[in-house]
Amino acid sequence: MGLDMYAYTLPKDVDRPCVDFDLDDIPDEERRRLHYWRKHPNLHGWMAGLYFEKGGVDDEFNVNTVELTSADIDALERAIIDGTLPDTSGFFFGETTGEEREDDLEFIRKARAELAQGRAVAYYSWW
Repeated sequence: MGLDMYAYTLPKDVDRPCVDFDLDDIPDEERRRLHYWRKHPNLHGWMAGLYFEKGGVDDEFNVNTVELTSADIDALERAIIDGTLPDTSGFFFGETTGEEREDDLEFIRKARAELAQGRAVAYYSWW
């Protein structure tokens, strides 16, 4: 058990809500895993803040989705570079060590490429 975190790329859909949509409603051939993290609680905490900011209501923020816009990706990049991801903890979360930085920035690069192609990017986690 532990905090498993995923980013997916999927078709842009203006009718889809920006939080709490079901990834299983998107056909497998249109949904692709873009990135995976294991036990990176500070990044998860940042995503939780975004989820609530966008109207999410699940206090646990577990098995929920949040769509990331270009502005969200820019803000996340700033937090990664500035070292301001929020300290986050949880029973199954593990510990952010700082060694994740380059991997996080690789995600930023991949997410921007998908957004530039007119696709959407979503975060999902399970713990």
